[in-house]
Amino acid sequence: MTNITVLQMGDLTHDQVRNDFYANTIPNHLKTNHAHVEKPHKHNFYVCMIFTKGSGKHEIDFNTYDVVPGSVFMVAPGQTHSWVLSEDIDGYIFFHTQEFFDLYYVRESIREYPVFRSVFSPNGFYISGQEREEIEHLFKKMVQEVEGDLWKKNQVLLNIVSLFYIETNRMLLTDQSFKVQYSSSYYNHFQAFEGLLEKFFMIEKSAAVYANKLNMTQKHLNRICKTLVNQTTTDIILDRVILEAKRMLMYTGKSFNEIALDLGYEDYSYFSKVFKKRADCTPKEFQKRYE
Repeated sequence: MTNITVLQMGDLTHDQVRNDFYANTIPNHLKTNHAHVEKPHKHNFYVCMIFTKGSGKHEIDFNTYDVVPGSVFMVAPGQTHSWVLSEDIDGYIFFHTQEFFDLYYVRESIREYPVFRSVFSPNGFYISGQEREEIEHLFKKMVQEVEGDLWKKNQVLLNIVSLFYIETNRMLLTDQSFKVQYSSSYYNHFQAFEGLLEKFFMIEKSAAVYANKLNMTQKHLNRICKTLVNQTTTDIILDRVILEAKRMLMYTGKSFNEIALDLGYEDYSYFSKVFKKRADCTPKEFQKRYE
């Protein structure tokens, strides 16, 4: 096994001059990037796509989605994904750097959109009818703008991308559980917790420590987590650790003991018990299953 590949914009934009935005049809994209997409990989940029024909499977951080006409996927930097697609696949894809969006929208960050605000947000969903027609039209406009060289091209692309994110997040917010989560006054605290967790999960597993960093009681932080995602603070911490363990098991050549140590567990047998409790299998069983 080798370390997981982190793709840069330049690795996938062979036929386009700019290095901050890319749009293409999926068949054309696959012609030049087939070697990348079937192997699990990460990006350091945002990736969005819609499938209009064909079938397959799309795996994002070990969650598997069916690919069918009307499938929409949005993948954030750092997430691991791969796909297996049928020969008749069709659709559109675009990706961009964070700077492409944030430099122009000074008072609005892409991370403020609900779909990118939390690891609990869905990466894939399905649309049909008028909703699908509207989103397909936006993708087509992006491809047309990229292929052309008209006045105010960059501003047009920015506006289309912004409209895409607004429309798709509106669609997601029709799901009541998603809507309640992101309209809650607790959410800013929860987002701050996730930010801290991303920085410290490899060395800190204590819910009390995170609560202290957030200047609140452990009980209150636990209440926030249970209200928003129906998990305890400790559950969320351990799930983040186990996700990283899965990535390391699959995409590095490290031994089980080395992975446990990297994740802050000196006792491998204890780490194995934690892994099995959260993943319903041992590290070895998980590795064998995915291989």
